[in-house]
Parts: sequence; structure tokens; C-alpha cells
Amino acid sequence: MKKRALISVFNKDGILELASFLKGWEIISTGGTSKFLQDNNIPVTDVSAVTGFPECLDGRVKTLHPAIHAGILARREVPEHIDTLKNLKLETIDLVCVNLYPFFEKVQDTSLSAEEIIEFIDIGGPGMLRSAAKNYRDVIVLTDPADYQKVINGDVSLDFRKKLAGKVFNLTSAYDAAISRFMLDEEYPAFLPLSLKMGQPLRYGENGHQSAALYLHADRPGVLGGMEQLNGKEMGYNNIKDLDVAWKAACAFGLAGTDPAGEDDVKRLVPGAASGNKICCVAVKHNTPCGIALGNTLLEAYEKTFCCDPVSIFGGIVACNTKVNVPTAYRLGELFLEVVAAPDFDDEALEILKKKKNLRIIRLKNAPKETHEYTAVDGGLLIQQCDRILLEKWEIVTKTSPNETDITDMIFGMRAVTFVKSNAIMIVKEQAATGIGGGQVNRIWPAKHALDRSTAVLKALSEETADSGGIPWKNSDPARVLASDAFFPFADIVDAAAKAGIKAIIQPGGSMNDKLSIEACDKYGIAMVFTGTRHFKH
Repeated sequence: MKKRALISVFNKDGILELASFLKGWEIISTGGTSKFLQDNNIPVTDVSAVTGFPECLDGRVKTLHPAIHAGILARREVPEHIDTLKNLKLETIDLVCVNLYPFFEKVQDTSLSAEEIIEFIDIGGPGMLRSAAKNYRDVIVLTDPADYQKVINGDVSLDFRKKLAGKVFNLTSAYDAAISRFMLDEEYPAFLPLSLKMGQPLRYGENGHQSAALYLHADRPGVLGGMEQLNGKEMGYNNIKDLDVAWKAACAFGLAGTDPAGEDDVKRLVPGAASGNKICCVAVKHNTPCGIALGNTLLEAYEKTFCCDPVSIFGGIVACNTKVNVPTAYRLGELFLEVVAAPDFDDEALEILKKKKNLRIIRLKNAPKETHEYTAVDGGLLIQQCDRILLEKWEIVTKTSPNETDITDMIFGMRAVTFVKSNAIMIVKEQAATGIGGGQVNRIWPAKHALDRSTAVLKALSEETADSGGIPWKNSDPARVLASDAFFPFADIVDAAAKAGIKAIIQPGGSMNDKLSIEACDKYGIAMVFTGTRHFKH
């Protein structure tokens, strides 16, 4: 009996080679694939000749017919199946080569309406693939052009057929997940549809003995989906995790001069709030910022970031929310860094940075847009909305009010501290972190660490024992603002802040002991604002 293959593909890559290899087989095909093969002198039987039924409904119904699915699903070792085919005058189909309408791509096309996108939902294709995959012992099923050559080379072992079948269900489950996300308007559905595609295998995970890989959403671009690496070694697991935090922190202040997220709320809630600078530089080490600042220029922002912790930035990741220029590139090139990321680089700046052959230079075009974030736990996933609300109120709870400069620094500090591991404290001077504390099990430890660090940084700058790089706040005046990601359980943080010269504090409020902190602030003449929004980052 002559073998038969059904070929119906949207992606024509490699299909001529496969069809040419199948010389002597009867090739059944549909629509555009049929025409493509015939135009290349490959004999084809149209699917309607097999089904005895014409394509209809604008091509929505072509292969949904017993003549197709019975030919695929019949088990050759079951006599009753073969007898049924004979009685119905049907024949087996021994190879199915199908790839699907490009729904992954079309669902991301903002120029298309919902109804237009729906037309790219493939129905017949997944049906044929799943039928062939279920009957992989008798049917070779191909959906990935990368596998065509293996079949041409004669690799049709049972193990390989099973692998091909597994790839089918792997694809169709992701395809269906993307459709589900598009069609189902529920934040937390009964079943979680995730459509992820292998981005790249990674050399190892957090440690050398752990394997790892990067998966990217197939149905939406995301930041890393548009990542362009311009230089350096391959990105590793820890590099990607740190880059994710660094880029989110930099873009929290706007991307390339745009308004930061939540700016409308700030202008609405905070009387006299000034926009401040929008050029941001952030340094990340071990998944938490070790420096972050805004500046009139990128160089100024970088110098402030560097001076916050010149030790920890070594071997870290630096992200900027604007194009990297030549002066900044020279300064970045003086330091060992794992990654430098920005929306773009001046040509000369790029050449300067490329002199460090292992430095990973990453161009990122997109601001973070994910609405939810996921954390793996043993047995499942924790899912939550991304932390997008900066503040819900602006309540001055002390007798002393913050001045205009303090307000600008308080807004900066609250934005920046949200990216530090809880319990998180940030000391701020002129839109720059001068001391950062976090990741501790109580709040007083990171507060003391951040305050001590700030005092040491500013003292070193005033004595010119650190490279100031022309930083405008190179003087002995203490930082004035302390920002906290959560409320104060006791007055001890206020006491420590007063000793260090802090004049304004911003925190969510909401502790049973808020009164103690307010009274302490009034005692020291410190202004304190409650925002009503905590920003835990575990």
C-alpha cells in the first residue's frame, strides 16, 4: 500500500526538501501549501479529493473530516481498525507535517482587532497534530522544521517518534494557553495558562551544580524578549535576575525621559511636588540595589550611584534609563562590571565599553509592562499583581512639614526603596541614595546600617578621600531624608535617624505604635509623612 503524508504548513521553511524526500508517497495538502508544492513541481492530492467535501467557511473547515482523522488514528496492529478503514473505503495517513497559524505573533499586533486576531486561531492544525501524536507508533508527526532533516536522514525510531509526539503536545499546550489568556478575562482563572518558549539554555543556575534555562513569553514581548546583547559573555542565571531588578528600578523613574509610573498620583496627592530629574542610574549586586540616583546628566547620576557603595558595585550590574554617552562610558570602563544595560549607546561610547571583551553590553528597548509576578514554591506558584502603586495618600503626621527639597527626595526615596529587600531603609540626599540597608529580619539593623553608611560616604566625599567626579553634593552636610518600605514598629528608628541628622522621613504608617514614632519626630523636629502603601520585597 502506498504511504501517504499530509502536509499543511504556514511556515514553508524546509518543506520542499521534505516533500522531495517523500518521492513515491502520496502527498495530501491544503490551500496555500498545496499551491506552493505544485508550483515547485511536486505532485499533490488536494485534501478535498480525499474527504469528498470542499473547503468551506473561508477555509475554517478543511481537514475536520473522518477521512483525515480516521486515517491518522487507526492503529495498524488492531485488525478491527484496519477492517473499519476498508469498509469505509478510507486509507491510512503515515506522516503528518503541520505547523500552526501564527497566533503567538498576531496576538501581539496592536494594529489588529480582536476579531482579526481570532481568525489566527488554528483549529484543524492542532487537531491533526494531536491525532498523529496520539498514534505516534504508526504515524510520524512533524511540527518543527528543525526535525525535518532527521526524518530525511532516516531517524524514525520509536523513541524519536515519541519525542516528536511530545513536542506536539508541548506546542499545542502553549498555543492553547496563549489563546486562553487572550479570550479569558480573569486575573486568577481556575487553571493558569502560561505560554513560554525556550529563550536560551544557561550554563548553570545560581550555583555551578544547578542547571538552568531562560524561558520567554511566546504571546507577549516583555523586556527580555527584546533584549539585544552587543558584547561580552553569555548571560547567566544570576546576571538575568540582577538585570531584571536593575532595569525595573531604572525604569521606575521613566524610560528615556518619559514620566515615571504613578507620577499622576504624586502630582495629585503631594502639594508642591516637583518632578525632579528623570535621568536614572542604578547599580545592583545580589539582586538588590547597592546604589541608585538621579542626575541632570547621566554622568552625574552614575557618579552619585557609584559613591553610595564603591565596593559593592564591583562585579555588579549597572542600568541606565537613557542613552549611554561617551563621558559615562569612560567612567563605566574603569570598573569591573558584569553587565551594563541601557536603551541605547552612542557609537563611540559603545566602542569604549567593548574594549572590555567580557563585559555584557545589553540594549533594552521596552519598559517593564508585566501585570503580575510569579514565585515558584514546592508544588506550585505564588502569583501576585506587580507593585505599581507608589502611594495612596500624602499625610503629614508631624508638627514639622517637609520643605520642597525634602519632598523631592522623599518621592525619590520611596520609589527607590521599593527595589531593596525588606526590611528596607534608604537614606537620600539630592535624589541619590547615600546609604541602603535591607534584607534583615528587623528594621533597626538596616536603619543603622544605612545611616552609618550614609555618614561614612558623605564624610569621605567631604574629605576628598573618594572620587567625587564633580558630584554637586560633595560637602559635609548630612543626608536629610530617610525612606522606609514599611511602617516602624518602634520609635528606635526615629531616634537613630535624629542622631544622624535626618530631617524628614517617609514611610507607609499603619503600625499600632505609630504614635510613638510621631511623638519622637515632634521631639526632634523631624517631618514625617505617611503614604498608606507598604512595599515589602521578600
